[in-house]
Amino acid sequence: MEIKGFHLSYCSNIHPGESWEATLENLKKYIPEVKERLEVDQPFGIGLRLSHEASLVLHNADQLGDFKKWLETENAYVFTLNGFPYGDFHRTTVKDQVHFPDWTTTDRRDYTIRSFQILAQLLPDGQDGGISTSPVSYRHWFKSDAELNAGMELATKHLLEVVAELVHIKSQTGKSLHLDIEPEPDGILENSDEMVWLFSDWLLPIGKPWLADKLNISEEQAEQVLKEHIQVCYDVCHFAIVYEKPADTFAKFEKAGIKIGKIQISAALRVLIPHEPAARDLLKVNLLPFEESTYLHQVVAKRKDGTMNSYSDLPEALKVLDTTDEEEWRIHFHVPVFLDNYGALASTQDQISIVLNEILKNPSLTNHLEVETYTWEVLPEDTRLSLGESISRELAWVIEKLN
Repeated sequence: MEIKGFHLSYCSNIHPGESWEATLENLKKYIPEVKERLEVDQPFGIGLRLSHEASLVLHNADQLGDFKKWLETENAYVFTLNGFPYGDFHRTTVKDQVHFPDWTTTDRRDYTIRSFQILAQLLPDGQDGGISTSPVSYRHWFKSDAELNAGMELATKHLLEVVAELVHIKSQTGKSLHLDIEPEPDGILENSDEMVWLFSDWLLPIGKPWLADKLNISEEQAEQVLKEHIQVCYDVCHFAIVYEKPADTFAKFEKAGIKIGKIQISAALRVLIPHEPAARDLLKVNLLPFEESTYLHQVVAKRKDGTMNSYSDLPEALKVLDTTDEEEWRIHFHVPVFLDNYGALASTQDQISIVLNEILKNPSLTNHLEVETYTWEVLPEDTRLSLGESISRELAWVIEKLN
């Protein structure tokens, strides 16, 4: 739905199911319920998560035609896709495999191009559309600088091939589509500096001459094309975990000419580490329900002197809780955005408010907003609501903030 000039939705990766049949079944069940709860009578935007498996089916003209008819019947539209998780994302051990296959592979390239071809068919005329994707790969898979550089060369090549396809789609349909790369903890790209590095050290030096030759344009035009079709997905949770200040990050992207294709509205767990041993024991008890086996829950810690330390998963951090000199932990666990605390635990909800204030002051930053809390099934039981109520409460909270 459109609020204050922003297209707002929730990401359907909240729903389990990898097949197109399961994806559509969930949409048919929850979209009407959420619209009714929110009393929405305007066109309702959908942030669609398509797995590789589902994209193969929906790419079929008949399936796509049937889905477009359903969207018309429901007065709904698709403006953004989540193309980060390629395969199973619920009720299995995901962990670092959420990055597989990564951008060093043709599988990731082909899946993304197919998803863009689908989005081009679904996107209403006059709108831009985006697909969020992996931050290139998982950094701990690369054991040396040589391995990382080889991986970055391959990934850059595949990203540029996507850009070439998006230029072709625009020439055929007039629609501007963008790949929104999503930094996250322990990705090759996990903060704004590394996102700028992707452009300055890889995309621009390799991409400008390659695109200029392929498209028969100048290198200056090639840079404009590249920055139109590769943008950043700013996940509020992810940037809060690495302690970035939204205004500073937005200014850094603007200076580098990097556009924000989508803001994912999400909150992380936040805890202050007490000094007393008994209080630390209690904190560990409160954190144990969040130590689950499906997703990675990276922890970024901050000391009194401002230095930071990272843990690849929550269990690793809990092992040192008794003795650490760290003062604060921010934990990659997407918690409901409408709550600012979970008993003794807090969240980074305040960062969402800051981001929304920033975009209200400067609406040109982005026009795509997507609530992304996908962890409902693995949240501790005392924080759960019914799924339809959960989605509606999150969207209602964001709408209230925007208004």
